[in-house]
Amino acid sequence: MLGLQAFFFYLFALVAVGSGLMVVLARNPVHSVLFLILTFVASAGLFLLTGAEFLALILIVVYVGAVAILFLFVVMMLDLDFGRIKQGALQYAPYGAIVGVILLAQLVIAFSGNTFQPSIPGGTVMPIPPLEQMSNIEALGMVLYTRYVFFFQMAGLILFVAMVGAIVLTLRRSHNPKRQSIPAQVARDPATAIEIRKVETGKGI
Repeated sequence: MLGLQAFFFYLFALVAVGSGLMVVLARNPVHSVLFLILTFVASAGLFLLTGAEFLALILIVVYVGAVAILFLFVVMMLDLDFGRIKQGALQYAPYGAIVGVILLAQLVIAFSGNTFQPSIPGGTVMPIPPLEQMSNIEALGMVLYTRYVFFFQMAGLILFVAMVGAIVLTLRRSHNPKRQSIPAQVARDPATAIEIRKVETGKGI
């Protein structure tokens, strides 16, 4: 009989895998974002089971509370013609296939890494020291800001470029935009700032 911790592990794992598949397979983009939020919540549950409370809270507060909700509102607010967008999707199928093959190769190497270097599983049994020696936040900082600081900074730079690119792609420019003129506002005088009119009763301006 499975223990309570094993039961919740399999429950969160199944929910995370299923909702992750639905993110890709759902036809409605709003439903995809909702399944993405469910994936983050299930992943946070898995982090809680492993004792990484800090990462679980980061997933809930940052990803679910900010990023996923932002995606949801952007998808709902943008008036996109998804039928027209999907018409040209087949021309990018070869590029998607190449990316898929690369990801599949990385997964195969990750799962069969012990065959290339048998000492890897022994080093990953206890990735962080026990909580009596070091907290989760301190151990995470040691990994991110000492060993993999370059990759961490590059990931932040890529995300920043992606955010700027998304803003540029969705920016709609108008022909006659109304811009604020600070010098014109400062140079205003009371004679031209307001206009007093005497309105008669029962008549408009």
